[in-house]
Amino acid sequence: MRLDPFYLIVDSVAWIERLVPLGVKLVQLRIKDRPLSEIRADIRRAKAICATNGCQLVVNDYWQLAIEEGCDFLHLGQEDLAAADLGAIRTAGLKLGLSTHDGAELQTALAADPDYIALGPIYPTILKAMPWAPQGLERIGEWKAIAGNIPLVAIGGLTVERIPGVFENGADCAAVVTDITRNPDPESRTLEWLKSTRRHDSVG
Repeated sequence: MRLDPFYLIVDSVAWIERLVPLGVKLVQLRIKDRPLSEIRADIRRAKAICATNGCQLVVNDYWQLAIEEGCDFLHLGQEDLAAADLGAIRTAGLKLGLSTHDGAELQTALAADPDYIALGPIYPTILKAMPWAPQGLERIGEWKAIAGNIPLVAIGGLTVERIPGVFENGADCAAVVTDITRNPDPESRTLEWLKSTRRHDSVG
């Protein structure tokens, strides 16, 4: 499968309402520590917004809700993968993206036959504490050689200025969180990301 080269990751449906209409075509809703009823409601709202704007919605972690709400794309971390029912996920027709941080996790992810693999953090990240050192650009090429035709998503500490490097080293897609959500002008920064990643897409 082919992923859009720009992958926006946000923690609320409010961000989706705000940024997806600018031209975002791939967005992950990553909500933590909220009641399931609220998460379900946000998934429904996000799904409707994405459908209106021709954007692919990826639900993080909550695979049961993703199935129940008729979503078509799911992202799981390694711990969530271990606890998830892959059979139910595949029976529901959900596409699946998986996080990886080291060689063992990469092999675990490949065994699950994912639709994409995410590698991170490429650079130091302020989003959350990480037990892994930054991977660096060189690791992208190593992971891509192993993953083959499976799309590879680079994540962690990425900025507009760093986009060319991740694509030059073999990533198919660049994921972003704080470079947009903590920017004083998230809309303008999103448009910068769109312009830069579309430039890569046209060249590729």
